Amino acid sequence: MNMKTLMPALLATTLLAACSDSDVAEVNSWMESVKSSTKVNVTPISEPKTFIPFAYGVRDEIAPFDPNKLLAELARAAASSNSQFKPDLDRRKEFLESFPIDSMKMIGTINKAGVSYGLIQIDRNVYQVKTGARLGQNFGVVTGVAEAAISIKETVQDAGGDWVERLSKLELQEVKETTK
Repeated sequence: MNMKTLMPALLATTLLAACSDSDVAEVNSWMESVKSSTKVNVTPISEPKTFIPFAYGVRDEIAPFDPNKLLAELARAAASSNSQFKPDLDRRKEFLESFPIDSMKMIGTINKAGVSYGLIQIDRNVYQVKTGARLGQNFGVVTGVAEAAISIKETVQDAGGDWVERLSKLELQEVKETTK
């Protein structure tokens, strides 16, 4: 036999001899003594609490995270409010009160019989308003018509549900005419 085949065989034999049972018996006896001297101390687990399900009456209640819940609460608070700024909620609304003020543009003024009218454009339609006219969805009243702006006083609810007045203006917007 040559040396190349003899060397791996000799190495394998040496490794197997190193794994003999001489130290294993000592380790096994130590493990047995530790097992016999160790006492197991396990505390019992308490009984689980019984779960009692709660039945939600979804049909009868407003959902807790519905934005309409806040609106319903504000409407209830508004109905019971005695604020001096509280608008007449039973009054019949005028046509221009169905549009938000953000959608309106002042495009000019006109005088008729000494009364100044503001010209307001909503979409492609033009409407005339004078002092005292109502417009916007926040109980707005026109308080003045000037050549550069229309002054409006709105009545809105604050975060606490109280009615407060807010002043705003529609400023003159230049209309760009397109030529054909």
